[in-house]
Amino acid sequence: MLQKPKGTADILPTHINRWHTIERVVRRACQRYDYQELRTPIFEATDLFVRGVGQATDVVDKEMFTFYDKAQRSMTLRPEGTAGVVRAVVEHKLYAAADVQRLYYVGPMFRYEQPQSGRYRQFHQWGIEAFGSASPLLDAETIALGHDVLTQLGIAHAALEINTVGTAAERGRYAQRLRAHVAPIADQLCSDCRARLGRNPLRILDCKKDAALLQDVPVLMDDLGAESIAHFEAVCRHVAAMGIAFVHNRRLVRGLDYYTHTAFEWSVPVDTFGSIHAIGGGGRYDDLVAHLGGPHTPAVGLAFGIERLARVLDAQCVGERPMLDACFVAMGDAAVEAIVPMLSSCRRAGLAVTFDALHRKPKAQLKFAVRAQARYAVIVGDDEVAAHTVVLKHLATERQQIVPQEQLITMLHASEE
Repeated sequence: MLQKPKGTADILPTHINRWHTIERVVRRACQRYDYQELRTPIFEATDLFVRGVGQATDVVDKEMFTFYDKAQRSMTLRPEGTAGVVRAVVEHKLYAAADVQRLYYVGPMFRYEQPQSGRYRQFHQWGIEAFGSASPLLDAETIALGHDVLTQLGIAHAALEINTVGTAAERGRYAQRLRAHVAPIADQLCSDCRARLGRNPLRILDCKKDAALLQDVPVLMDDLGAESIAHFEAVCRHVAAMGIAFVHNRRLVRGLDYYTHTAFEWSVPVDTFGSIHAIGGGGRYDDLVAHLGGPHTPAVGLAFGIERLARVLDAQCVGERPMLDACFVAMGDAAVEAIVPMLSSCRRAGLAVTFDALHRKPKAQLKFAVRAQARYAVIVGDDEVAAHTVVLKHLATERQQIVPQEQLITMLHASEE
């Protein structure tokens, strides 16, 4: 029997409403914050991610799906969204606009990871990217948009952590101090951290295995200049003024090389869905546009994993399926013919309606209406066909009334209020 590839998932009809809910909330939030959608290719030249994400990251080093096309060019399925968006901004010179460019995306990403709870080889992200302003208020606004989405989804228990990673030069100074501090215990670190220590030492701060060994490492804030500290303090001040609770996590660095200054992350309690608890995050990346061929353009963004958001909603037992307005119950051939124009009229009027396509007996059709989570059953038999009426039955209370066919849509709409 053919099966889906390892690390992928079928999103079945019983779960798709969670995805629709997340995407609807995301799109509305982006519209309120004046973000416009951008869609980029699912695969790009491999060099984009090597240069944009960073050769020393786990993503580029171990996790990319890379292949050669028929012209022997190296291509990669996108492992994250920011690099492709920046490539589009540079290619189409969107940075030349007089105003800040606010863009968002929703789509699949690919990483060759060991599948586990909340982590897939094909996963989906939504993210935002804003180009053209170094204002700390834009950092805070980015965080506020993410906070609003979580609030509207009902994920009130997500914890926000914020830090600053300063400039590339400041991180370079800190990396030297970090290497020197860790050198005496380097042989006690896990294999991943030993490799990172030479290539990308800040990444060892994320390691859960070596957390106890690394408790007393130097703090990056001590290597920051006055300008970087002022930027971070302004971000924290603005976020607090927006009424958003957060914690300053001095060890938070995120996993990609392009971050500068602000870095932030949302997480949920570990017992929500196993060992994976980060659900989204982001930060500022003022050097990336120039690194990929454009002019120096400050930028900031965030991304959330849709699978992870969906799993949180699963844990909170949010309803799966949207309620139908009505299910038609047709008793007899004449009734089947009679409901055809009514089904069409209801749908054109914006109502969600269905019928039992197996044409079972009336009792079985009513059971189907309950399983379909319809608010009403619209019952039509020979008497109703002759009188041009329907029996409108409220399935939760079992109250029913006779309604003229021409008033059915009005009655169903009125019951929504």
